[in-house]
Amino acid sequence: MLTVADVEKAQQAWGQGIVEIAAAHDAGADYVQRAQTHVESLYSYDIGPVLFKPTFAAREQFRPTFEGALSYFIGGNSAFSEDKGFAIKSWTNVRFENEDVIISGSTAITMGNYFFTPPNGDEVKVEFTFGYIVDSNGTLRINLHHSSMPASMD
Repeated sequence: MLTVADVEKAQQAWGQGIVEIAAAHDAGADYVQRAQTHVESLYSYDIGPVLFKPTFAAREQFRPTFEGALSYFIGGNSAFSEDKGFAIKSWTNVRFENEDVIISGSTAITMGNYFFTPPNGDEVKVEFTFGYIVDSNGTLRINLHHSSMPASMD
């Protein structure tokens, strides 16, 4: 039975992956391999369609392929020239605040804010919606990821 705690564990793994990609990049380690593992293990591209709309993707705003997702996180793919590598921005922490989690059988949807901490400690708030499916090993995998900056009140 899928639980809110399972979703929170998957979110923690996602946030930790972003921090580990940034740390590997900053240390001159193999951040590309860490990012490949992040996408392979946490997203469901190998199972079926994935709806991914990254925060800062404008020209190629939807990323239905593994290559598109990887490019968003680490950049360097000429097919996605706008990508600067979101996950290599020296993030030191990621935390989620769920507005709610809806569980239906072996799927879950959650929406809320997640906060990215850069080295200076000033958190950056981003809005998210994640959808999850359970793979054949019983692991939650992302099949929907939409994130955006909060609307400006100006």
